[in-house]
Amino acid sequence: MSNLLEALAAELERPRELSPRVLNYIEGNYSVEHDAVGAFLTEELPKLEDYEIDLILSPVFTPKLADQAVFAELLGPDSVPRDEWPALVQQLAQRPTRAELMTLEGKAHPVRLREVTIERYVHRLRLEAKIPNAIFDLLERCTAMEDRPLLKAIARRTIWDDAGRRGILERFLMAAAADRGNCTLDDTLDLLNLMENRKPSDVENLLADIPRWQADLRNQVEVASGGKPFFNEDVRLMHGGARDQRPQADSRASAKENELVFLGRLKEMLA
Repeated sequence: MSNLLEALAAELERPRELSPRVLNYIEGNYSVEHDAVGAFLTEELPKLEDYEIDLILSPVFTPKLADQAVFAELLGPDSVPRDEWPALVQQLAQRPTRAELMTLEGKAHPVRLREVTIERYVHRLRLEAKIPNAIFDLLERCTAMEDRPLLKAIARRTIWDDAGRRGILERFLMAAAADRGNCTLDDTLDLLNLMENRKPSDVENLLADIPRWQADLRNQVEVASGGKPFFNEDVRLMHGGARDQRPQADSRASAKENELVFLGRLKEMLA
């Protein structure tokens, strides 16, 4: 527990840059001039109610996959039960834990974190998740060492709590290991995105749905690459008639093409 506590403190106290969105929120809602945001953080922020602090700091202290990876590597296949979290939050608040909040000019402003912010961070790290031994062993054997923290964080995501969906991940890792001797981070991220967006229930359901998804994506790519049809002749003429002068590439076409390629590869791996 002491190692976990120190890791949490280190991550919470590392410098964090405030985004333009957060800065605009502070300036607009609290009538703060841009060059006075630093003073607001150190002098006025501690006086606010918990809900106000959470609204301001939630974009900064909501963990991303890279944050979860730090603790996925530390915990390995193990978990931290939810009933242990309040003690962690309380200890971190009492240390005290001080964040280093960076404004756009690069200046750090130390802010003592209240329990509401620490709790947000701790509760979203997936500390309660476990990695089944079979999946953990595959990750240890068949992934590049530098990729393992992120891959373990992927393996701890909520989508795999269901046994059928967890079976997709295990079969995917086994196929990757058998085919190439390793599993790549890019492919596993693509699988995570597919699972969280499309939510197939198990391997059989996934394989049954892939052809339909491929057909839909091919149609979308063709439309994006060929220009969208006009439904009014006057509008067509305004854009140059047969010489359609609109941009031909849909900004999403590349992502759709990449997903299409991945679906083909995934079908071969799991079939």
